[in-house]
Amino acid sequence: MTIPSNQVANSRLSSLIPALKRYVMSIDIKSLLYPLLGLFFFCLLWAYTASQIDTSLGTFPGPAQVYAQAAVLVEEHQVEKQKAEAFYQRQEVRNAKKLEKKPDAKIKIRKYTGKETFFDQVLTSLKTVMFGFLIASLIAIPIGIVCGLSDGVYKAINPLIQIFKPVSPLAWLPLITMVVSAVYVSEDPWFEKAFLNSAFTVALCCLWPTLINTAVGVANVDKDLLNVSRVIKLPALMHVRKIILPASIPMIFTGLRLSLATGWMVLIAAEMLSQNPGLGKFVWDEFQNGSSDSLSRIMVAVVVIGLLGFALDRLILLVQRYVSWDKLAVLR
Repeated sequence: MTIPSNQVANSRLSSLIPALKRYVMSIDIKSLLYPLLGLFFFCLLWAYTASQIDTSLGTFPGPAQVYAQAAVLVEEHQVEKQKAEAFYQRQEVRNAKKLEKKPDAKIKIRKYTGKETFFDQVLTSLKTVMFGFLIASLIAIPIGIVCGLSDGVYKAINPLIQIFKPVSPLAWLPLITMVVSAVYVSEDPWFEKAFLNSAFTVALCCLWPTLINTAVGVANVDKDLLNVSRVIKLPALMHVRKIILPASIPMIFTGLRLSLATGWMVLIAAEMLSQNPGLGKFVWDEFQNGSSDSLSRIMVAVVVIGLLGFALDRLILLVQRYVSWDKLAVLR
């Protein structure tokens, strides 16, 4: 005996309804309502204020104009990608014909050199900031641990920290550019020099918050934990791995969050100053372009920069929640 399909659908629907009700009841309405209300009133204020501001390029863009330009940027990206695909397809056809005539012919794969789209610039900036952030973290965390464990090492390094910490990374940019140009000489380089210039600039500004917070976290590990390690005579590396690192994770990740946020801000300024590929260059090019749509496109970049900065901060929090011994830590 077969069950009618409508009865099967009704039974599935009836089983889903209680689950949906439980899910809806579990959602904190206030946690969704307040942010939405805040965004709504901000957009109203933005739209009204923008309509009152006249610039040399026209009225300052409101939310509607920015949304329209975002759609245009998406369309430009799709068109450019189609051009790139057509370029590589034509190249494959030419190479195939060449191999038919001469099987031992040397084939060259040429890279598409079309205009970088907005999304290409976004991806470039994300790669740069993460590369610089990783370099800084690999240097700062070990040094911070040593400083926290040894008062003598901390006193020796602290003057250097206090001297170089206030220096803007942008002041280092010309020196970094000269050093990379002199040292990084290769016929087949792994990275472009412009990429390394921006990445090392980011690394310099990401270094200090992580180093200082790691040192403070290690120096303030609970004395009871240190006494336990001393009693059971843990080896030095085991002591660091089992006692110091787990107890210092909150402070280490506080430093990482500060470093990444600072590095993201500095990267945009460095790209604008040095004209290296990325979001900063996109903003500067649009400012120099001076078209009627430039302000809207710049505002799209500003919104994207803010959203990506927020996403990067959430990413660090997710990693912290994964590696921390406190699995009940709540993202805030």
